[in-house]
Amino acid sequence: MIKFPISYKEENLMLGAIVGDIVGSVYEWNNIKTKDFPLFREVCFFTDDTVMTCAVAEAIMNGGHKDDFIDAMKKYGKMYPDAGYGARFSNWIGSDNRESYYSFGNGSAMRVSPCAWVMDCGFCARTGMTPSTRNLARLSAEVTHNHPEGIKGAIATTDAIFLCRYYFGGYCGDYEQPINDNPIECKRRIKDYIEQEYRYNLSQTLDEIRPTYRFNETCQDTVPQAIIAFLESTDFEDAIRNAISLGGDSDTLAAITGSIAEAAYGIPDWIKEKAYSYLDKTLKDVLRRWEKEVSIL
Repeated sequence: MIKFPISYKEENLMLGAIVGDIVGSVYEWNNIKTKDFPLFREVCFFTDDTVMTCAVAEAIMNGGHKDDFIDAMKKYGKMYPDAGYGARFSNWIGSDNRESYYSFGNGSAMRVSPCAWVMDCGFCARTGMTPSTRNLARLSAEVTHNHPEGIKGAIATTDAIFLCRYYFGGYCGDYEQPINDNPIECKRRIKDYIEQEYRYNLSQTLDEIRPTYRFNETCQDTVPQAIIAFLESTDFEDAIRNAISLGGDSDTLAAITGSIAEAAYGIPDWIKEKAYSYLDKTLKDVLRRWEKEVSIL
């Protein structure tokens, strides 16, 4: 059994990205600019965001080395050839090539969330240092998305998830009181860190972004918007609705936002159960193995 110290009563870790993907699947090519829509529709489905999130989880369970990520992504890509991959990624999956292709697409950020759940909040609180398992995020990106913006998008998403776990989970340094009962302060710290570390502009509001935001598959024009959708949210469902209301690459935006929101709020049971109903046995098995093998300590 792989034992990674993980904070508080977390379960279904990484399901937030999958929920966002499923809910957003029907709006990717039919954008809506409102939060008023049915959360789940019969015609919703999982896409490449879900498939590759599961692939990253399996790669970590298999050891978390570069070849593990390559093998898992190619394996699941071939198992689900019609999941909606970009052209370059699809070609990479089907080839014998194991080299990266310098992408800065948002695929590196949409699939990265499992990496954030194996980072030790307790270690950070005790030492003030970032857990070494953060390097998994870079590895998971670099196997295909080795452009600086592709790597940056993945690590920024990972840090946002980890910081939500850290602050909303009641962790702080040795001489500081927990702030998990103050969500405004938690979000302020997360926003300040991401802006300073990654130079993303998180000062715009959703209402300012929404009118002119269009479909965009780059990290630099997806990850900041997804983080803002979380920052303006009041709970998990509201975060998903925020992301989809922007339009653009709806399933990926909502997958990234959902991965962050899960770490802050958790996911209501009814949403978990509904999301599971859209998955096939193979993907459900990955989630169950992840919960079993990545121990929650």
